[in-house]
Amino acid sequence: MDKLDVEERVRRGKENFLKGYNCAQSVVLAFADVYGLSDEMALRVSASFGAGIGRMRITCGGANGMFLLAGLENGSVIAGDLNGRGENYRLVQELAAEFKEEAGSLICAELLGLNKKQKESPMPSERTAEYYRKRPCVEMVGLGCRIYAKMLNKRNGFVED
Repeated sequence: MDKLDVEERVRRGKENFLKGYNCAQSVVLAFADVYGLSDEMALRVSASFGAGIGRMRITCGGANGMFLLAGLENGSVIAGDLNGRGENYRLVQELAAEFKEEAGSLICAELLGLNKKQKESPMPSERTAEYYRKRPCVEMVGLGCRIYAKMLNKRNGFVED
């Protein structure tokens, strides 16, 4: 694999979000080519993980996108493979720790400053100028893309510039 242009992946992820894809879709789509996924497959497998998993405001979709990609990177496909599963979980935990350190939280509701007890409609918010102005989502997508691209470069022996 060639060295990834980290900022190009960040740009792709943010553009995806600004086109109207959810946060998880935006991250996964930014790396679909790395794993040979069609855009449609990337969008479908990540569709449920936006808005904090199905708009439940749990884990941030920008982080969920990274975790889905981690499964493509080193998820075990052998039943009972505890070592393989452990390696994948290790990677997910490393990605999560870095995301949390940078963003301050992994929780969608916390990142949005929402009352977690308030039940929200499953209907997504309309994307307006006000929506983009008051939400950090596009930045969380960029963060997920940045962390993931840097991790891939490191795994493939490329040093930071």
